[in-house]
Amino acid sequence: MRPYIIEKSKLTLKVKKSPLFIRSILFLFSFLFFLIPLSSMVGYIAMGNGFHIGFLFGIFFFGLMGYYLLRISLWNTYGREDITFNGKQVSYFADYGWFKDSSMNITIDSITFSIRPIGFEEDNEGALVIGSEETNIECVTKMSIKEIEELIEILTEDYALQQA
Repeated sequence: MRPYIIEKSKLTLKVKKSPLFIRSILFLFSFLFFLIPLSSMVGYIAMGNGFHIGFLFGIFFFGLMGYYLLRISLWNTYGREDITFNGKQVSYFADYGWFKDSSMNITIDSITFSIRPIGFEEDNEGALVIGSEETNIECVTKMSIKEIEELIEILTEDYALQQA
């Protein structure tokens, strides 16, 4: 199965799901980071002790950590990147399943597609880079170099047809 889907002028790059065990551990810890500070605060207050300002710091710190782990968990489960080509305009956004990142729009006169190597050289993996000399969009979905070269060939042909 290819990690990309091309429909008209839209390219969707899908993230390969990590193993179920890893995803379940990530989700477990992300929800525990939200629940433990809240439950400890409620338990402390229910035992007759007063509210302490340290609870706010704990909730804030563990909330940030939980949010970060939740984003990683969702990316490894539902992650995909949507890229839309509309003439000289290219739109990009990352979809985490439960929420989406902000959209990035760039205008490109002469578009180029390239490969950014990721990881070790012997892994033969990389990410797609779309752009020009001034601005570019660097995708984060890891694919094999062979798949990216295949995708670049298709995108170059499709973009040339769009411009004609």
